[in-house]
Amino acid sequence: MHAQTTLVRDVMTKRPITISPEASVGSAVEVMRERKIRHLPVLDGTGQLLGIITDRDLRAAAVAPALSEFLPAELRRAVKRAAQMLGELRVKDVMTWGVVTTRPEASVGEAGAVMFEHRIGSLPVRGEGTLVGIVTERDIFKALMMTIIPVRGVDPDTYFW
Repeated sequence: MHAQTTLVRDVMTKRPITISPEASVGSAVEVMRERKIRHLPVLDGTGQLLGIITDRDLRAAAVAPALSEFLPAELRRAVKRAAQMLGELRVKDVMTWGVVTTRPEASVGEAGAVMFEHRIGSLPVRGEGTLVGIVTERDIFKALMMTIIPVRGVDPDTYFW
């Protein structure tokens, strides 16, 4: 397996876990924790890809409440109100709308370059206008590791340096 010729379809997660834009932010956090994932493609009711919500989006939404203990009392009250509003937030309120995607036929190298250039950790994979998978930085690294001679033929998930 060579990272330049390996295709995204060979390393992507097929049928990724997705979420609705109307889902609560809390449910997105719960799904990510339970499934140990950091990226959820957001699909509308017809299955169209609208965007993505990431652990980074969720951290950004939760930063103010986390800092409240360091603020004066009046600001603390404002942050408390913001935290209550956070409980009412929906995925559509904090997700990334302009999601960058790739194709199943793209090379792993191409996908990695796009992720590097955009400073993102995953790419939803679209085939014939529909979501068919997701490729993450972990998938890219795993494909790269398979090109290293001492690792080739060994499952990188069980390899220790």
